[in-house]
Amino acid sequence: MPHANSSVGHGRGYAIVGLHGFALLTAGATFVLIFVGGLVTSTGSGLAVPDWPLSFGRVFPPMVGGVLYEHGHRLTAAFVGLLTTVLAVWIWVRERRAWVRGLGVGALFAILLQGLLGGLTVLYLLPTPVSVAHALLAQVFFCLTVTLAVVTGPGWVRQAGLSARRVHPGLPTLCALTVGAIFGQLILGAVMRHTGAGLAIPDFPLAFGRLLPPLDSEAVLIHFLHRVGAVVVTACVGGTLAWILARHRRDAWLLRPALAAAGLLLAQLALGALTIWTQEAVLPTTAHVAGGAGMLAASLTLTLRAVRLSAWPKPVAGRELVRGQVPA
Repeated sequence: MPHANSSVGHGRGYAIVGLHGFALLTAGATFVLIFVGGLVTSTGSGLAVPDWPLSFGRVFPPMVGGVLYEHGHRLTAAFVGLLTTVLAVWIWVRERRAWVRGLGVGALFAILLQGLLGGLTVLYLLPTPVSVAHALLAQVFFCLTVTLAVVTGPGWVRQAGLSARRVHPGLPTLCALTVGAIFGQLILGAVMRHTGAGLAIPDFPLAFGRLLPPLDSEAVLIHFLHRVGAVVVTACVGGTLAWILARHRRDAWLLRPALAAAGLLLAQLALGALTIWTQEAVLPTTAHVAGGAGMLAASLTLTLRAVRLSAWPKPVAGRELVRGQVPA
């Protein structure tokens, strides 16, 4: 005879899966939003619509020229905002872990602030500090949605519950350093894009035909620092992958995001080169922006999983994890 609470357990299981799926949808939509935002900058459409929050005083202006990209970005942002609102409410109602509820509220606050910064970039004619802040907050918000997708997944409990899979504490530290390096590189990339320094060094892989270019202008310095950052990120991602391959080769929960980060790194290096070789053609330039976000998401996922395995409490004799229970 089935346990009296089996239907309740199954119901909660379905609720967890549904919440996880919706969190994945929100994170995926946010990635699309970052790509669309990249298109706005790559096509120079940031001021194609001169007013905000409406567009030429209308909700749906004629979608022609740069308006297609700028207003399309606004519509995508509104859709992501709606998803985030639903997700935050869903988490607040269904989630038992206070820190996860806090992340949901934080994501909602971040998307509202992001909308405000987007409006300020238009109203104040694309000031560099506001534009850079807008770009970076987009990455922070994306990290929040990715984190919510990871920690609401069934693997957060089921996969991490095996004490034999506990990782060395050095792995979470290395993963966190990698995430920090990638985010720092995204900061440099945002500054480079919004100061017009993307082609300050017009050749690649050399710089003015040399390994070390003449750092005689701010634009060249910013661009060169971005290239140096790429070397640092490559070392971090490569070192993390080497650690995973050496110690956790058979653990797909860790191996997959590590391989994804490494694959995206190779794509990023190629796209960075294409951006220069094509004189900042729209598609490779925008894909380079989105690829950076993808690499950040993969590395963050690996970091969260490594931290989870490192922090999992030691098993207590005679006690087992209850199916469907989500520990703090």
